[in-house]
Amino acid sequence: MPQIIFLPHAELCPDGAVLEANKGETILDVALKNGIGIEHACEKSCACTTCHVIVREGFDSLNESDELEDDMLDKAWGLESESRLGCQALVADEDLVVEIPKYTVNQVSEGH
Repeated sequence: MPQIIFLPHAELCPDGAVLEANKGETILDVALKNGIGIEHACEKSCACTTCHVIVREGFDSLNESDELEDDMLDKAWGLESESRLGCQALVADEDLVVEIPKYTVNQVSEGH
């Protein structure tokens, strides 16, 4: 069973976390079911960027992003080449190391 290692995030998981994942689950669903409250303003419909994550290890094992996800990612705060939307990135057979960005577009626009 693959694991997702979430790097420490000051608000969502200060100590980081090592979580078991099932093949085919999204990164977002694994986080949410384990109490890591990654924002997901569009309710996982690939219509925003609030669940943006950066996959530091294991990126190549994920399903490929589609054009809609790529278009959404272009609007994400802190976009990197290993960025994915947590609601669209499906866990495969490899372990992942995931960083949750400090901000989302919603937080920046709302002045948090």
